Amino acid sequence: MTAAVWLTPGQLAERSGVAVSALHYYESRGLIDSRRTSGNQRRYRRDTLRRVAFIRIAQSVGVSLDEIKTALDSLPESRVPTREDWARVSQLWHDELTRRIDALTELRDDFTGCIGCGCLSLKSCPLANPGDVLGKEGAGPRRLRVRGD
Repeated sequence: MTAAVWLTPGQLAERSGVAVSALHYYESRGLIDSRRTSGNQRRYRRDTLRRVAFIRIAQSVGVSLDEIKTALDSLPESRVPTREDWARVSQLWHDELTRRIDALTELRDDFTGCIGCGCLSLKSCPLANPGDVLGKEGAGPRRLRVRGD
């Protein structure tokens, strides 16, 4: 293993801004992988920096670790992923992120009315929920919950 290609957990943590414990967790989930030295110390390929950045960005927009793993599993193992590989993987979530953005925009625009959903406001619920049709579904907010949940 040459030093230019392989990073220690501490080096990867410092360069990626992720705690070593998070790197170990990502590895246990199969999101990244390491090799072991003859002294049984972990070493990460340098391109793992991009994987960790991808994981952090995806998590920051609400993508689950399972979804991230599925995307990362589609990358080639025999070579360092190219820009085109990363663009293809990122495109997988375009429609889902658009749906989430639309739902958040609706929530932002209707937030005051949403507070009344669930019969917390008798003045607005009869207007937003005539005949209390949402009450038949049980307790909790219903109007602005992401469709398909």
